Amino acid sequence: MFDLHRLRLLRELKHRGTLAAVAAALSYSPSSVSQQLSQLEAEVGVRLLEPIGRRVRLTEQAEILVAHTEAVLKRLERAEADIAASLTELTGTLRIASFQTATLALIPGALSILRDLHPGLRPHVTQMPPEVALPALQARDFDLVIAEEYPGNPNPRPAELEQEDLLDDSLRLALPEPADDADGPTASLRSLADRPWAMEPEGTTARHWAMTLCRNAGFEPDVRFETTDLLIHLRLVEQGHAVALLPDLVWIGQSPTVTLRQLPRGQRTRRIFTAVRRGRSRHPAIRACRHALRQAAAAATAPIDT
Repeated sequence: MFDLHRLRLLRELKHRGTLAAVAAALSYSPSSVSQQLSQLEAEVGVRLLEPIGRRVRLTEQAEILVAHTEAVLKRLERAEADIAASLTELTGTLRIASFQTATLALIPGALSILRDLHPGLRPHVTQMPPEVALPALQARDFDLVIAEEYPGNPNPRPAELEQEDLLDDSLRLALPEPADDADGPTASLRSLADRPWAMEPEGTTARHWAMTLCRNAGFEPDVRFETTDLLIHLRLVEQGHAVALLPDLVWIGQSPTVTLRQLPRGQRTRRIFTAVRRGRSRHPAIRACRHALRQAAAAATAPIDT
């Protein structure tokens, strides 16, 4: 029999890429991780790692072991779900990752619902962009991730993850002053070709979508402000320093403080969804969290008059 702990270290190495990353994630020293993997090689009787420069990669035999380890871990998660379902009260920690606007607009309401219905459950929330959170979910750093998908930019759908739609969040052009959009959304965008823009940083899905939107309208935006914090985007628009693309979730609990205009058809909503590891959706804590998030989303989504 192979040691499950060492098998999990091998799996961690596949997902995290380096011995140092595995050690940091699990609070071990790199030498301890290396020693454990060497012992696993001795147990299996074949080479599992091969050096590539200053790094290592998994051999074909190691990939086979990781695939079986994934199956074992999935079965153990199902066992955990079955045990939790047999209990009368939900307890334990539920690790949630959520991006900024969902954290602001949905998480507080969902936490209130969970506190009232399941006081023994301990939610732990981390704000994290989906580009980072979804791989971390696969690596078992989280139990549930709230993520987003922009129009025309479908996310990869790993077979290891299950997604469930939460809501469609409208996206709008935000201006510091009143503006006439009688000529249509594309013309409204094009009229801002010479204005400073606030956008999310390069490499994010939101930035790729926003750049494509502007280029399809016939111009290259002058991006002068880059941050993932949409509240900073909003403040820059309010003070007349930039124009931006803002989702409706920014306005939960308040009326818009800037002029909002519709975007071209097919570009007006982003999809917000929850993701869990496959088979994990049966766990009572996951079901309770998704139920609370749906209730919070229903309470938060109200039409905005533009």
